[in-house]
Amino acid sequence: MYKIVRKEVLNQAVVLMEVEAPYVAFRCEAGQFLIARIGEDGERIPLTIADYDREKNTITIVFQTLGYSTKKMAELEVGDSFTDFVGPLGTPAPFHDDWKRIIGVAGGVGTAPLYCQLKELHRRGVECDVIIGGRSAEFVILVDLFKEICKNVYIMTDDGTLGDKGVVTKKLEELINAGEKYDHVITIGPLIMMKFVVQLTKQHDIPTSVSLNPIMIDGTGMCGGCRVTIDGQTKFACVDGPDFDGFKVDFDECMKRQGFFKQEEHECNLGLS
Repeated sequence: MYKIVRKEVLNQAVVLMEVEAPYVAFRCEAGQFLIARIGEDGERIPLTIADYDREKNTITIVFQTLGYSTKKMAELEVGDSFTDFVGPLGTPAPFHDDWKRIIGVAGGVGTAPLYCQLKELHRRGVECDVIIGGRSAEFVILVDLFKEICKNVYIMTDDGTLGDKGVVTKKLEELINAGEKYDHVITIGPLIMMKFVVQLTKQHDIPTSVSLNPIMIDGTGMCGGCRVTIDGQTKFACVDGPDFDGFKVDFDECMKRQGFFKQEEHECNLGLS
C-alpha cells in the first residue's frame, strides 16, 4: 500500500498529494509518469510526476477532479493509501547539456509536471523563466515553488485577476519581441495551448518540447490508446513520450483522439455516480 503523507487542496478542482512510494521515488526522473489506482476494481489513472524526494521515498502528484475516480481520489486523506502506484513509466524528459537559458510555459494542472522539469534544469545550472496561465487567480498554482527556481515568473489569467490579462502566448510573444533569447521552450498544458505555443516558437525557430497525455489505459504500449503521430510516424505517448518535439506533433489529430470519449467521460454508465 502507498500511504499519503501530505495533502493540500490547491483550489476547488485541484489537489496535491505526497505519497510514500520508495521504488518509484528511487528510479523516477523528471518527465515520467505513474498510474495510480484506488481499490481492487478501481480505474487506472495516469498522473505525471510533479516532484519526488529520494531521501523521503515520496512522490508528489497533482490532479484535477473531473470524473468519478479522481473525485474519489480527492476524498482520500493523510494516512489513507493507494492500492497501486505503478511507475516510473514513460521516458525521462530530453534535456541537453548545451541549454543555458530556457523558458517554461504552463497552463492549468500542466504547471505541476513543468515544475518537476524546471527544478531539475535549475539543479543542473540552467537559467529558467516560466509563464504560468490560468482562468483566474484561483487556478494559478505552485507560484511560490517556481519563484525558488526561476529567475522570472510571469503570470497570465483570462480575467486579469492575477498577473497580466490574456493567454500565455501573449506574454511569450512579448518576451521574444523584446529581444529575450531562449535556447529552448518547454510547454505543458491543454493541447490547444501547446499547439499555439508551438506555432509561435516555430515562427522564431526556438526548439520546443511538449508533453502529450492523450487517452492512456495500461501505460506500457499494449493497448494503443495513446497513439500519436510524430513527424508522420505513429508513436505511443506512454512509452515513447510523454515528451516530444513540438514541431513534429500532429496536434489536430491528437485533439480529435482526445475527444473520442468526451461524452462517456461526462455520463457515468457504471451506476457509481
